[in-house]
Amino acid sequence: MSGLDRLNHLSPSEAQAALRQCCGSEAWARLMGDARPFASFGALTAAADRSFDALTPEDWMEAFASHPRLGEKKNVHQSDTANAWSASEQSRVEDAEVDTKRTLAELNERYFQKYGFTFILCASGRSAAEMVDSVRSRLGNSKEEERRIAAGEQRKITRLRLERLVLA
Repeated sequence: MSGLDRLNHLSPSEAQAALRQCCGSEAWARLMGDARPFASFGALTAAADRSFDALTPEDWMEAFASHPRLGEKKNVHQSDTANAWSASEQSRVEDAEVDTKRTLAELNERYFQKYGFTFILCASGRSAAEMVDSVRSRLGNSKEEERRIAAGEQRKITRLRLERLVLA
């Protein structure tokens, strides 16, 4: 049975739990669970986009809160699977110089103090230095602009995780 078939055949609560590994918004997971069955991966991602478009700023904050800060191993609000995916997505931080890791931690804190949420970046394939540059470049944004950018990054992360969920 394919991963997509497995997702389609889960109970509603099991499907929502599986989908929350991809995006930490309860509302998004509920909308996606209700949109099943999906005929194809394309149908799944189209439903994901429609569900994203229905989210409120509070739903986005919930999704953002499910992510560990860049360079951190896990978030207590994520499942073990989602934490493993986060670690894999940020794996290049492990190879960074100590000063780069320290700078990233400091910038994460500055960002959180300014915006009130975790910095969200689709970090797959990016070096720690690129992550540092991304945080620095976004610190000048307004809160509304930053929330919009972070939501776009969340969409990218979710797409990668949906692939892992159903195509792996």
